[in-house]
Amino acid sequence: MRPEITTVSENECAAAPALHVLVVDDSRLQRRIVSTYLRQWGFSIEEAANAVEALASCRERPPDIVMSDWIMPGMSGLEFCRAFRTMERDNYGYFILLTTKSDKDEVALGLDAGADDFLTKPVNAAELRARLAAGKRILDMERQLTEKNRLIKSTLEELQILYDSLDSDLIEAKKLQQALLNERYRDFGVAEVSLMLHSAGHVGGDLVGMFPISGQRIGLYAIDVSGHGVSSALMTARLASYLSATVPEQNLALQEVAPGCFTARPPAETLARLNHIILSDLDTDHYFTIVLADVDLCSGRVLLAQAGHPHPIVQRRDGSVEFMGHGGLPVGLIDNATFDPVVFTLGPGDRLLIHSDGLTECAAPDGAMLEGPGLARFMVELRQTHGPAFLDSLMWKLSDHAADQEFSDDISAVLVEFRANPRSG
Repeated sequence: MRPEITTVSENECAAAPALHVLVVDDSRLQRRIVSTYLRQWGFSIEEAANAVEALASCRERPPDIVMSDWIMPGMSGLEFCRAFRTMERDNYGYFILLTTKSDKDEVALGLDAGADDFLTKPVNAAELRARLAAGKRILDMERQLTEKNRLIKSTLEELQILYDSLDSDLIEAKKLQQALLNERYRDFGVAEVSLMLHSAGHVGGDLVGMFPISGQRIGLYAIDVSGHGVSSALMTARLASYLSATVPEQNLALQEVAPGCFTARPPAETLARLNHIILSDLDTDHYFTIVLADVDLCSGRVLLAQAGHPHPIVQRRDGSVEFMGHGGLPVGLIDNATFDPVVFTLGPGDRLLIHSDGLTECAAPDGAMLEGPGLARFMVELRQTHGPAFLDSLMWKLSDHAADQEFSDDISAVLVEFRANPRSG
């Protein structure tokens, strides 16, 4: 009997001519009936008389859809399905079991073996078309997902290449930024100066430094630029040139009183000049906080100006702690801003810590910040520790406070310590 041919719309199964279907049945007649339908609908067809032939065909050319009889001599359709699922392939294969079984336990057994759908024999053309359409939808979704994953993987690989390149550049940028801090410790005999700079990321917006004023006077500064990352780091590099230790002609904190002879401007005046430059000459949204100090190593007199930076801390020889300064506005926010001078004296055994808010705003796991009193407590606990060792110990204590979490902000500090028994430098 010639099988009845059922036509389908262009938007249904006939719309997928590329799908390759493997029909497996020990009955040649059943294979021919099913294959005739599929060819009329535009599928690419391959036939196998048993499961062994079918597995060989799957290895040579993995099918998109398998339609296999359940009851076959030798390896059953169920066993074939299990073997089919163990085969490696790039895309998913949709498996339909042809069976006369309708018992729920038998259906469950087929699903456990890896079958996706069932078709009851004798095959009905409309049902066959519907089952294939369902399989095609799943395969289409799987292939679309595979293509999207491929594109995502390709994009991620490209991003990884860009990230690696950027990471390499940032590592070099960090080296260059650390090079701005070309001197981390100096012994002046009567006093010693130690500097510390730790960036939260590759590069950051903190900067500390010192520059000579005269034989017995030095300038010190600590800067914290708003924001983080590359743009903040570039801003610190620009500010470092305005407070140069090697080119006094470029240092805004110095003024030439005779050819080759320089003296210090009052720190408050220098901050006002910086404020004017940032607002009038630089096209930037960044602002920064700063403490700029003029330290006389002979008398111990300290003249400083504070612009939004945390209060400097003086620790006296007896261990007591005092907070200095008036706060003030950051530089680069308001035109014609003024900054108040602060004057005090450091005696033998006293020390001054100028620090960024990365110290006082360091948070514990519960969110509690260290704040000024906590930092003062650390200084009291470390009163017998001096120089770079003090700054290293301070970082250890800060790490304990944060329970070894990554620091969320840059951390920087300047430490000036007058010796109790000074020696000539």
